Amino acid sequence: MTVRAWTEGDLPEIGRIEAECFKDPWCVAMWRGTFTRSDFTGFVLEENGALVGFAAATVLFEDAELLRIAVYKNERGKGHGGKLLDTLLENAKARGAEKMFLEVRESNATARGLYESRGFIATGVRKKYYADGEDAVAMVKTL
Repeated sequence: MTVRAWTEGDLPEIGRIEAECFKDPWCVAMWRGTFTRSDFTGFVLEENGALVGFAAATVLFEDAELLRIAVYKNERGKGHGGKLLDTLLENAKARGAEKMFLEVRESNATARGLYESRGFIATGVRKKYYADGEDAVAMVKTL
């Protein structure tokens, strides 16, 4: 299992993972625009030479925001999401962030459990945050 910074060449596979994992996937063009920003940080996880997941965040001064963590469905339950999250947290702290923020679907108990296991705490609910009307739980972790 290898975690590395993602490159522009990874975007097509990131797009496929995104489409499989999210009800509201970002298209490759959206990722390409985000990827070029100076506050962006992104990592991919490879296993046996194949990309199986990715994670992305922004870091601006003392604040980091988790944008996405996604792992192919057939690769879940192997600790990949945790490895990616740990990498993002370490990178954000190294870049000077003091806190990381995120929003997660209220119904996504698996993701919420992962975040809680890394010390994130719920700070509130964002009503009808997602396009389908589902609420989001806002969470934060002090780094």
